[in-house]
Amino acid sequence: MSHKAGFVNIIGSPNVGKSTLMNQLVGEKLSIITSKSQTTRHRIMGIVNDENYQIVFSDTPGVLDAHYKLHENMMQFVNSALKDADVILFVTDIYETRMTHEETLKRLQKTSIPIILLLNKIDLGDQVKVEDRASYWHEILPQAEILPISALKNFNLEPIWKRILELIPESPAYYDKEELTDRPLRFFISEMIREKIFNNYSKEIPYSTQVEIEEYIEDEKIVRIRAIIYVERKTQRGIIIGHKGEKIKQVGIESRKDIEKFIDKHIHLELFVKVDENWRENERKLKNYGY
Repeated sequence: MSHKAGFVNIIGSPNVGKSTLMNQLVGEKLSIITSKSQTTRHRIMGIVNDENYQIVFSDTPGVLDAHYKLHENMMQFVNSALKDADVILFVTDIYETRMTHEETLKRLQKTSIPIILLLNKIDLGDQVKVEDRASYWHEILPQAEILPISALKNFNLEPIWKRILELIPESPAYYDKEELTDRPLRFFISEMIREKIFNNYSKEIPYSTQVEIEEYIEDEKIVRIRAIIYVERKTQRGIIIGHKGEKIKQVGIESRKDIEKFIDKHIHLELFVKVDENWRENERKLKNYGY
């Protein structure tokens, strides 16, 4: 049997369930998930291997109008994913009345790349709502195949696999068959910490933070990790730390649990907070942070 390989890129508005879908399809938690929009900032690849195929999934930031240089760079990840896909998984949900980012919608309407439109969160609505949204999207993207799903409940995901395997081209593998992702371990550790920041702080604070792993030392019995949480202003530093350090301590406790589960080792985690003024608007700093 011939071997197939292809890039399957996940596109959609913020908070429609792209990262949940990605994790379900890959079978590992690679993308962080919170209830807040714009949680995903990078293009994150998850690789699924079989003897006869390799599927390279990409989770991408939610499409949005840029308010910061950071947003512009995030949208570059989306635009690249629209170009190099063999299959596009366009994710929407039963609550999205229309895609507000017109430029991305126009590109989807014009593309010749196969689109599987996934109408997510159907477990939260009734049949009438689902049919209404499916009818709307059939008008907007007539070339797309529409599948109602619940990524969170792992419902109706099997047909996605069937169509992907039919659509991806014959090709040798792009990555080693033992690889799960193109990202290094330190990236996922920083993302887990950032997820806890999103869960523990409100308003603008989570969006103003960047997490960098400064030190990762693997001893015989324990892994020692030193992470820096960067914020944009001095006042934000105090909020992250909290009264007597209680807030950052909670972030550390929650992060340590997830990191230990992910690397299957005991860890000692140190968190420090530093100010990097207006990093979201500085092109050089954004490049240093991988955007």
